[in-house]
Order: sequence, then structure tokens, then C-alpha cells
Amino acid sequence: VHHSATPRETNSNFGFNLPWWDRWFGTYRAEPAAGHENMTIGIEQFRDPRELRLDRMLVQPFREDAGAYPLGRREAAE
Repeated sequence: VHHSATPRETNSNFGFNLPWWDRWFGTYRAEPAAGHENMTIGIEQFRDPRELRLDRMLVQPFREDAGAYPLGRREAAE
């Protein structure tokens, strides 16, 4: 569920082998809304097959066109 394209599901299930953390902090999701078989995974901006090349993957976190890519950007912290 953590790799879902749906933001509510993406921001969940952080405690891979310690699931009680997610239960304590309200981030636990038992199953994606669309079910595991129909869940869309990945970041929308990077679903193009050209983005799966190693050189493109290495620069993804630094690209300005990342859009809604969930990076902890410095501006958001200020």
C-alpha cells in the first residue's frame, strides 16, 4: 500500500516490520481502496518507460519537473 499512487495510501504503512507504529500514529492501511490487484503504484511523473533508465533514475530526486513527487524539499520545511 505504501507504494500506491493515491496520496492517502502512499503516506501510510511506514513501519515495515513494526506495524504497531502505523497503528499508533494512524497511518496503517490494511488494503488499498482499489484492492491489491488493481492498485496503481509509482509516481505519476516517472511512469514513462524512458524514466526507467539508470541515468534518469539517478537524477529524479534533483529534477525541478518532479511536480508532486513527495520529496522533503527545503522550502516546505521553512
